[in-house]
Amino acid sequence: MGWTTTIWLTHILSEDDHRLNQVQFWMVHRKHTLQTSSGQAVREGEWSDGRLAIVLDALSDTQKWQQFETGLDRQIIRVYNLRPKRVRIDSTTESGYWTVSEEGLVQLGLSCDRRPDLPQLKVMLSTLDPLGLPVATQIVSGERADDRLYIPAIEQVSQSMQEHGLLYVRDSKMGGMETRAFVQAQQDYYLTPLASKQMPEAVLAEYLKPVYAGEQALTAVYRDREMSQPELIAEGKEHFIPVGLAAGYLQQALC
Repeated sequence: MGWTTTIWLTHILSEDDHRLNQVQFWMVHRKHTLQTSSGQAVREGEWSDGRLAIVLDALSDTQKWQQFETGLDRQIIRVYNLRPKRVRIDSTTESGYWTVSEEGLVQLGLSCDRRPDLPQLKVMLSTLDPLGLPVATQIVSGERADDRLYIPAIEQVSQSMQEHGLLYVRDSKMGGMETRAFVQAQQDYYLTPLASKQMPEAVLAEYLKPVYAGEQALTAVYRDREMSQPELIAEGKEHFIPVGLAAGYLQQALC
């Protein structure tokens, strides 16, 4: 199965085509090259669509896939002596002309492709920043909302990293109290805009009063650029809130 999968991946990368029924024809015309490079006896029937479907079934076991992904991440981080500090979590959808079933993976949901008529599946991807190295991938049914997917994604990242103090970065959908409490409880950090439920407009206006009144100066935020001067990208202010007070604001907002 290992060499079957490897040569199949070679076809996907070189032909930009993931269809099962195209591999056997492609392999027949490259048999000598594949045998020489792999050192294996290449037989035509081993890349039929039926044989490749067996490979897909083996790879579709979520528990085994996560164990493999965790082991691979730990090996990469050790070999390349990486020092992970930030993790970006993002989601996307993939839609197609599929048939929806009650317990199926593809479902109708909020479409990033602006095609609500097409069923879709959703992918949550966690990557090390700034490398862009994927460390956790989760594929879920297409009707699910993002806010309930962050904690499982962070748990999977934690299994791979085996260390804490990481900064998780995402948009406001990661700003729910449950998610932020989970990140804080495992001694990690989060960076996310707060939606109006977490940060009511009246509270935000109160925080900004000293700025509008000219009583507090703004702090410049720069981005480093290669071969050039640092670039000014924003100006802002910090506001520290005691944990008890922050929880009170959140409770009021959720009520």
